[in-house]
Amino acid sequence: MSWTLIWQAVGVIVIGTLLLRIAGRKSISQMTMAQVIVMIGLGTLIIQPITGNGYWPTFLLAAVLVMVMIVMEYLEIKSNGFETFITGKAVTVIENGQLNEGNMRKLRLTADKLEMRLRQAGISSISDIEWATIEVSGNLGYQLKLEKQPATKEDIQRLIAILENRIPDTEPFVPNNIFSEIKHGHQNPHPTNLQ
Repeated sequence: MSWTLIWQAVGVIVIGTLLLRIAGRKSISQMTMAQVIVMIGLGTLIIQPITGNGYWPTFLLAAVLVMVMIVMEYLEIKSNGFETFITGKAVTVIENGQLNEGNMRKLRLTADKLEMRLRQAGISSISDIEWATIEVSGNLGYQLKLEKQPATKEDIQRLIAILENRIPDTEPFVPNNIFSEIKHGHQNPHPTNLQ
């Protein structure tokens, strides 16, 4: 066995690790499609020096892939339109306790599969949900209706204050809703450097 081959194998591990470290620390489920493609490409490229297809040109090409991915991520931060084009946006599947059948068809998501995800989240009834979305990562995001939400510490403190007659009984506190931005856009704009 040649010492050159051994050093190339060590180099593949070291340089490959550095490139993947630069590329980011996301699990596959959190990656965008572009990131997954780059990671698959890197995995394929990194083994090329061992098969005899050129050591430094392979790593240069792998570095270019990583840099293109970083530029794309930077553009996603700077441009909402670019982010939508590359990554996509969450899709509403439940609105006010009702299934959004059109969006479910677009996602090719059956009611049974959605119910399975809801059960895994500890939700027993679709009618208890104000909003539910399928996020870009494929995860389920949801907000229970106000009367179905668990009490927060703030709710309990407010109730104690009402019972002690320190503040008048008013309408329930409704926080900013990040689910409504899917339908109506951002109510509170993000910082310009983080679009």
